[in-house]
Amino acid sequence: MKRAQIVLLAADGRSTRSIAKEVGVQPRIVSLWRHRYADHGLEGLQDKPRPGKQPIYTKTTDKRILKLLDKPSPQGFARWTGPLLAEALGDVDVQYVWRFLRNHKIDLAARKSWCESNDPNFTAKAANVVGLYVAPPAKAIVLCVDEKPSIQALERAQGYLKLPNGRALTGQSHDYKRHGTTTLFAALEVATGKIIATHSKRRRRVEFLDFMNSLTAAFPGRKLHVILDNLNTHKKNEDWLKAHPNVQFHFTPTSASWLNQVEVWFSILQGQSLSGTSFTSLKQLQEHIDAYVNAYNDRAEPFVWTKKKVRQRRFKGRRITQL
Repeated sequence: MKRAQIVLLAADGRSTRSIAKEVGVQPRIVSLWRHRYADHGLEGLQDKPRPGKQPIYTKTTDKRILKLLDKPSPQGFARWTGPLLAEALGDVDVQYVWRFLRNHKIDLAARKSWCESNDPNFTAKAANVVGLYVAPPAKAIVLCVDEKPSIQALERAQGYLKLPNGRALTGQSHDYKRHGTTTLFAALEVATGKIIATHSKRRRRVEFLDFMNSLTAAFPGRKLHVILDNLNTHKKNEDWLKAHPNVQFHFTPTSASWLNQVEVWFSILQGQSLSGTSFTSLKQLQEHIDAYVNAYNDRAEPFVWTKKKVRQRRFKGRRITQL
């Protein structure tokens, strides 16, 4: 567009400087296109071929990198890295490999994980559990029960660290002293969100049934629907169930313990109460957990079971295979 303006203004007899000022370019640019047009006409306004260095790497190189990523990593290595790819290709610089991976948003270090249930009755079991959440039976108590085993009472040096730049951080030493472990049995009441918990040295069937006895005592005369995962100690308790006809067990599908709401609470417990703490005895750990349970129950609210649209990016042109 500017080239055409320069030629038309020059045909009107305008000076090079006045044309440059009006078009908004340097006078040398006006001189260039005036001479080009004078010597070659309209063809002179076209760009001339610009010779340059031929690219070392082409689309063929890119295809070679992608093809190599589909192959297993070298023996002894968990995954491909930029240097390993460059070494396997032999004639491609590692900097180009990294640049190619960045441009195509391929992160060799990031890992995806998934869990697929092979339970043939997954739909029926999941619907049963979710049904207890969204429409619990009238005048019945729905409890989510599970154990958090082997919680360690670790004693670590802790405090504030002041960095040379003046910033202060909380920190703890890598060294620790172990004071034993405790297993926490917990039941989450779905209607209120409150927790009933007790400590045990082990997580055998006898400890599980002792905890169930304490739950029946906490809700005398009430019908209890108990949601459990598929741990062996949770199953084959027919004799105990016959002695407690007001209790009914509901099991989550295989490899789907995430359907049990008490697992969500265990995650909250770990993040808000256990991570980054230090204990000088097992008793101190147990008292610390009990204090957190009491504080949690003071403000407990039921979890809201919702369903929303799942948005997941597909692996375009990629196939996940089990090695």
